[in-house]
Amino acid sequence: MPSLAFEMICWSENLVAAGLDEAGRGAWAGPVAAAAVVLPPEPEHLFEVLQGVDDSKKLAAARREGLEVRIRSVATVGVGFTTASEIDRIGIVPATLAAMEKALIALPTPPDHVLIDYIPRPLGTWPQRRIVRGESESLSIAAASIIAKVARDRLMVEYDSQFPGYGFAQHKGYGTAQHRAALGRLGSTPLHRHSWAPLLQLRLPLGDDVI
Repeated sequence: MPSLAFEMICWSENLVAAGLDEAGRGAWAGPVAAAAVVLPPEPEHLFEVLQGVDDSKKLAAARREGLEVRIRSVATVGVGFTTASEIDRIGIVPATLAAMEKALIALPTPPDHVLIDYIPRPLGTWPQRRIVRGESESLSIAAASIIAKVARDRLMVEYDSQFPGYGFAQHKGYGTAQHRAALGRLGSTPLHRHSWAPLLQLRLPLGDDVI
């Protein structure tokens, strides 16, 4: 289980720390989602309530759903999205940073310090620490990875009914054989990232922007 070592450094200085992580960077379709999670400075209570919280990629979907409820019961949470068309316009790293900024802005009160799963550029002017494999090292980052993943997955399930035939509810916009076959059969949607190699190869027109 990730620790609270980085959070406790902030708490010892009376700083409010937010863990930040994203979901969807590598997908062919859909937004990048980011979540900011502020945990209260109550280590014993957190380890009890958040037992099992870990990097979202290590957890099954049903497990993530259950842990998301637990996280929201003790934490303050903000979520932000950056659209596929914005990813096409500015690139994936700036779009990821933009989603993280939106997640921080969505918090009721700005944090004093930000703990981020490592990204190659600093996040604006926020006091921050970028941590390699942060989802495995920091409990607040791990919690943010779960919140971001669950929020994005739910959105992709909603889009599955709006854009039937692509299988968004199953692959969540990632590059699967099912997804590639659907693109060849149906063309693209406004959800697709047209700057991505599979879309460029098909030379499909840009669609209207959606989250």
